[in-house]
Amino acid sequence: MKLGIYGSAGRMGRAIAAIATEEGVTIAGGVDAGGDPAPLARAADVLVDFSAPAALEANLAAAVSAGTPIVIGTTGLNAAHHALIDKAAQTIAVLQTGNTSLGVTLLAALVREAAERLGTEWDIEIVEMHHRHKVDAPSGTATLLGEAAAAGRGTTLGEVRVDGRAGLTGARTEGTIGFSSLRGGSVVGDHQVVFAGEGERIELGHRGEDRTIFARGAVKAALWLAGKPAGRYRMDEVLGL
Repeated sequence: MKLGIYGSAGRMGRAIAAIATEEGVTIAGGVDAGGDPAPLARAADVLVDFSAPAALEANLAAAVSAGTPIVIGTTGLNAAHHALIDKAAQTIAVLQTGNTSLGVTLLAALVREAAERLGTEWDIEIVEMHHRHKVDAPSGTATLLGEAAAAGRGTTLGEVRVDGRAGLTGARTEGTIGFSSLRGGSVVGDHQVVFAGEGERIELGHRGEDRTIFARGAVKAALWLAGKPAGRYRMDEVLGL
């Protein structure tokens, strides 16, 4: 398989190239800011995109034109980006995720099940910490975990999320999902989902100790996506969850 990397000069792009090479996957090439994504899309069997939200539209258009499947790990996406992904998935196979770690993927499944079984009388708070250079908050992984919790409760995250409490906010509203973001040092990525009930508390978490966990998951996802029919896929499907 020939793998093309959008955002190849970034930390994740370099890590993906190293892991892919280690696993015997051929690198078709890479494209970064200012480059033309189309030739790489034609040369690759599968694409991975860890570039920037601003590059997503052009990268998707190139993938669609070439008929090449794409794994999207870029974070900080908004509703307009997701609409573009939905449209592209009508033509090609697209796997989009806020985190390619296999451990986080399993954590999200556990969070969804816990939220479903415990009900809204258990409050949910999501706390995440990343290195000082991260530009978006809350993290894509925190949002992914929040979406899993909301799905477990049969709702959408947009209806129940609460970001960055400050000041006199009043009592907590039942059924909401709160987010807190910490930034500092060189933390790769820590995430904790707290289920707080009356007199007891459950904490489900994950700590990323090395960026290669995301690279390994991204390569595994790309290998899995190769040959899939058009559609929008999830990381948990890679693990058969």
